[in-house]
Amino acid sequence: MIIDRDGSVTIITQEKASTKTLVSNIEKAYDKYKNYHLIVRLSSLDKVSLEEIIEFLRLSNNHRADKKSFVVVSEKVDLDQMPDEIVVVPTMQEAYDIIEMEDIERDLGI
Repeated sequence: MIIDRDGSVTIITQEKASTKTLVSNIEKAYDKYKNYHLIVRLSSLDKVSLEEIIEFLRLSNNHRADKKSFVVVSEKVDLDQMPDEIVVVPTMQEAYDIIEMEDIERDLGI
């Protein structure tokens, strides 16, 4: 797990851990990330399944309830299969765009 910070955004990049292990590691260290928007990059997986994305659902729901964005980035996922409850995008630029849009919505009270 590689952790980078870019202003109000924490970027967590998966290296070799399984998705379940990655979620567990993020949850254990959550106090370090709870005040930042989170981007989780799934770059080491050949293909990302719906089940692997769903592993992040509870973490995403909790983070979004605290008025922070949570975005999963993977170009190896079938976006049509992804549930609406979690934000999954294929590129880092789209992740930043989502965070910016959600910040504007929060500022407007939407």
